[in-house]
Amino acid sequence: MRLQRIVVCMQTLYSLLADAVVFLHGAYVAFVIFGLLAVLVGSLWGQRWVSNFWFRSLHLTMILVVVIESWLGIVCPLTTLEKFLREKAGMGDYTGDFIGRWVHDVLFMDLSPATFTVMYTLFGLSVVATLIIVPPRWPWRKSDSRTADDISG
Repeated sequence: MRLQRIVVCMQTLYSLLADAVVFLHGAYVAFVIFGLLAVLVGSLWGQRWVSNFWFRSLHLTMILVVVIESWLGIVCPLTTLEKFLREKAGMGDYTGDFIGRWVHDVLFMDLSPATFTVMYTLFGLSVVATLIIVPPRWPWRKSDSRTADDISG
């Protein structure tokens, strides 16, 4: 009886961890998508933070990881981890809670791998284009706020 409770507790733990991985995966996707929208809208509204070098570098790196994985046919490590945890939880197919199920369904639309590769590549190219349209501020270039009159006079 005690062993059965331990098994149930472990399965519940694995299930919760799998749900956490799905939410992490969703947060990753949201950051990539909404990061691009934030840069575009923020630049129109004159928001300086959208040119932050570290934010822009992280954003570019995250979409490049997705594009490269797609080109090489590598399954996302978060997907692999979630499947592993679901198997350990004794779950064959996805059976998480309502929000977890919704996030999962959004992340794993039923499209061909080639379609995803094209979508990821086009999105990655749009992120690269924003680096030209809204260039980041380089941290090693100190902006001199003094005017020519201040320097000469």
